[in-house]
Amino acid sequence: MQKMTSQFPPHEEFLAFAEKLADASREMLLDAAQQTQIIDTKADASFVTNTDKAIEKRMREMIAEAFPDHGVLGEEFPNTNIDAEFVWVLDPIDGTAPFIAGIPVYGTLIGLAWNGRPFIGVMDHPATSDRWTGVAHLFAKRNGQPVSVKSCSELSQAFVTCSSPDFMSDDESTRFAELRKLVPYVQYGGSCFAYGTLASGRTDLAVDSGLEPFDVYASAAVIQGAGGFMTDWNGQDISLDWSGKVIAAGDKDCLQAALAILAAE
Repeated sequence: MQKMTSQFPPHEEFLAFAEKLADASREMLLDAAQQTQIIDTKADASFVTNTDKAIEKRMREMIAEAFPDHGVLGEEFPNTNIDAEFVWVLDPIDGTAPFIAGIPVYGTLIGLAWNGRPFIGVMDHPATSDRWTGVAHLFAKRNGQPVSVKSCSELSQAFVTCSSPDFMSDDESTRFAELRKLVPYVQYGGSCFAYGTLASGRTDLAVDSGLEPFDVYASAAVIQGAGGFMTDWNGQDISLDWSGKVIAAGDKDCLQAALAILAAE
């Protein structure tokens, strides 16, 4: 798939810094994986550990020192300056439940938005030594090697992932069930790792609900950099004030076919 010419600012300094954030997070996660975690349950019934908070705190400190005029939107602490031109979008542990269970699909998501749009993404997975990096509409890499999405225009041939249908409302579950009838297979439980495999051309669609910007901005930049697409279930672009349903696809025809089923009437 032909890539669009990037209309974003120069990315080199920002991407290098994002990888420094990922390096710091990886070191902390690998250490924490060997320790007993202090686990709390948040108001939305999701888990949070002392490690989630410690990693995000460290990344925020690094951002404040390097780019004091940038905003930060994170999972564990209040947002700051999110009307800024550049906003870092942080999920210290995406897949906290798998992290607690020792299932190696969790990772740290580091996104940088420019004027609200996904710009730079780093998806770091310490347990498997995998790291996806990308600049929207320009390039994506896995462990330093270029990756790209694959063509799949028919739902009947699409390999689909879903982190958990438990996060869907009854109406969303009904629509997802209609899509499920038309595809050969759905792999559940991949968390953010599933979005990396889509960028690498291993899967075709990723469908989820109950998400926030920090869950998707990093993967959006990577997938777009790999030639793919990410929207909500109505085909609208994600934004910093968005929440809820998301679909990612490697092929525009497959995306449109899925949206025809998932979109609200």
